[in-house]
Amino acid sequence: MTDPLSPAASVEADGPGTDMSRHNTRVREPRSYVAALALSYFGSYLALMTPVMFALAFKLQHITGTTESATQALGLVAGSGAIVGMIAQPVVGRLSDRTRSSLGRRRPWLLGGTLVGAAALGCVGVADTVPLVLVAWCVAQGGFGAALIAAQATIPDRVPTRRLGLVSGIIGITTPLAILVGSALVTVLSGDLARFLVPGLAAIVLAIPLLALLEDPPLQGTPPPYGVREFVSSVAFDPRAHPNFSWVMASRFLVMFGYAGIGTFFPFFLGERFHLGETDVAQAILVVNVVAVVCLSLSAPIGGIVSDRIGKRRPFVAVAGLIMAAGLLALALAPSLAVVVVAQGIIGLGLGAFMSVDQALAVQVLPNPDDNAKDLGLLALAGTLPQSVGPAIAPVVIGLGSATSLGGYAAWYILGALASLAGALAIHRVRAVR
Repeated sequence: MTDPLSPAASVEADGPGTDMSRHNTRVREPRSYVAALALSYFGSYLALMTPVMFALAFKLQHITGTTESATQALGLVAGSGAIVGMIAQPVVGRLSDRTRSSLGRRRPWLLGGTLVGAAALGCVGVADTVPLVLVAWCVAQGGFGAALIAAQATIPDRVPTRRLGLVSGIIGITTPLAILVGSALVTVLSGDLARFLVPGLAAIVLAIPLLALLEDPPLQGTPPPYGVREFVSSVAFDPRAHPNFSWVMASRFLVMFGYAGIGTFFPFFLGERFHLGETDVAQAILVVNVVAVVCLSLSAPIGGIVSDRIGKRRPFVAVAGLIMAAGLLALALAPSLAVVVVAQGIIGLGLGAFMSVDQALAVQVLPNPDDNAKDLGLLALAGTLPQSVGPAIAPVVIGLGSATSLGGYAAWYILGALASLAGALAIHRVRAVR
């Protein structure tokens, strides 16, 4: 599809007190683009979040035989996969900026990443040892990480600044919707293979509209060389050179640690706190996610639209982080499943507003508009790194918490609440955008 409007954007130097708004001359993004992008996001997150939030925990429990051993294995597998993902995204972002394929710069990585990720999920499903699960899951994380960063890199030049909040809000809904659909799939699909392979196949189908409709002209001219030095620069970042972008990354890391890093162990939390079996845990998660998604679906577009209207981002991100911290604290101390449902609804309200406005804020402080995929890869790293740090430190925190009256998993969720609170405070250090 050919867009008659040519994308144009410029960014001033990243310094205190500067206006980092993109002066994109596009009137609005193509409607078909937003719908196709949302479907692609949803498919990739369905393939990634269904294992992270549910299927991996059950899979490893089936292999190891005990919850304690499964907790240790889950920390290793989820943490290792997240490390691969956090490296893959900025590297693929840099490579995508340099790609000269006739298919364009983004399309080859979107297609290849989705296919590789789906195949790797099938391997996770049939694996019968923890090492095999580990290797296959790392490949899946790398594949879908590449697909996501390729899709995300299309946003800055196709969406005008005044509509970033709305579009980011629409995209932000895809993650919780994917978690909701994933939790439903876990309850209706029997067997580990189906629980991994079906989300992977769905991701392939849902990527087709963006692959078909995306205007993705090939790179003109000869790109700069890409060697060891460029590779290091893809995953390295000097926070002093771009302080505003650095604080956005820090805020995202802390808030997402409270959500994604902590949420990996939710099935074990429910099983221990309320003495539930696997089937009951899956059903409880489905109910919880229905409530969370409804709340998020309300707050995400509202937060994005209102922030666009009043021209402010930071207050929305800060309040969203505070709401999430309150929900995580309520979850940690929940005496019943009813309170768990309410707590997840509160978290959903905060997460929706955060994801929509945080994405818009991040795009406005990108250091280099001509290398946006690489910088968006670094930003994505801030969101995926908690999935590595969380599982890595979880056994220690849960073990220490078990020695207290709170219990191990309660202590773990309290840590998440503190992280979200810190993320809400960190956003006030961003000076370039109100």
